[in-house]
Amino acid sequence: MTETITVHVPLDDRAYDVRIGQGLIQDAGAQIGPFLQRSRVAIVTDETVSTLHLEPLRAALAAAGIASEALVLPAGEATKSWPHLTRCVEWLLEQRIERRDIVIALGGGVIGDLVGFAAAILRRGVRFVQIPTTLLAQVDSSVGGKTGINSGFGKNLIGAFHQPALVLADVGVLDTLSERDFHAGYGEVMKYGLLGDADFFAWLETNATQLRADMALRQQAVAHSVRMKAAIVLRDETEQGERALLNLGHTFGHALEAATGYSDRLLHGEGVAIGCALAFDLSARMGLCSQEEPGRVLAHLRQMNLPASLSEIPGELPDDAALIALMGQDKKVIDGQLRFVLAKGIGESFVSDAVESDVLASVLCEARR
Repeated sequence: MTETITVHVPLDDRAYDVRIGQGLIQDAGAQIGPFLQRSRVAIVTDETVSTLHLEPLRAALAAAGIASEALVLPAGEATKSWPHLTRCVEWLLEQRIERRDIVIALGGGVIGDLVGFAAAILRRGVRFVQIPTTLLAQVDSSVGGKTGINSGFGKNLIGAFHQPALVLADVGVLDTLSERDFHAGYGEVMKYGLLGDADFFAWLETNATQLRADMALRQQAVAHSVRMKAAIVLRDETEQGERALLNLGHTFGHALEAATGYSDRLLHGEGVAIGCALAFDLSARMGLCSQEEPGRVLAHLRQMNLPASLSEIPGELPDDAALIALMGQDKKVIDGQLRFVLAKGIGESFVSDAVESDVLASVLCEARR
């Protein structure tokens, strides 16, 4: 068993630890107990995760003398919606959760985002603990305090910044993921190398195919990703500038998720993977990076069995104009102007609003072939 790695996020009175290792769910009572004013917690999870990890978590809490109640929501992106947010908040009120209590988000990014938002607005803010059970959530959505739900107008447009009290990233539970879900989560790992660490991307090119089998490499990849995200969050907690770099690939990806109805046609990490490929293609067409860079990104996506173009998304997609209109709902938009995370090369990303519509349209058109 690997030794737990702790990444501290020193946000003054909102500081917290991200603990990354094996067996953290089985040790949850000892991990969470010091945060409790009274020995009870509320757990929110989904139907898929509950069958695998809810009872081990509750047993670990009970062994430490911590009582728990659980709400199980449907699995899937559609759960990040007003009806399920309302259900979650009302249930937490029914459980008489107070500001000094702890709400546990047990699941992937959907549950983490939804429960974090519920905790942010419940009694104007209660504490919550993230126990992310997917690779995507462990390296991205569980860290940094972004919470929220989706709208028919786009993804994550309704939400709040609300930092967790603790994150327990149990890398052992990733063994329970399907191959597709694991690889989709890898899209967010790869993103960190592409946006700001060329050496990490090179390391991934050598080691990423072993992350599913090698626990030590997996933990190293998760920890490095978390360190990178935490460092950016420290410098720009509420996404006024640099933190937007973390959205490399997301302007495209979120539009594609909306276009596919937030369904299993396209998982979030798959949308990010396609988005990263498109962002590098766009950057090359604009003369910002060499033509070799998009090829290197594409080769790595193929190596990891991830989609890289619109043609790989099953079913019909809206036309290019409709996709660009969906991009117009992106959170980076300022004064109605689309902004993209572009690249001067692998590990060198920046935010730009200088993308001409005809170049953007040509990238989308080519990606349909």
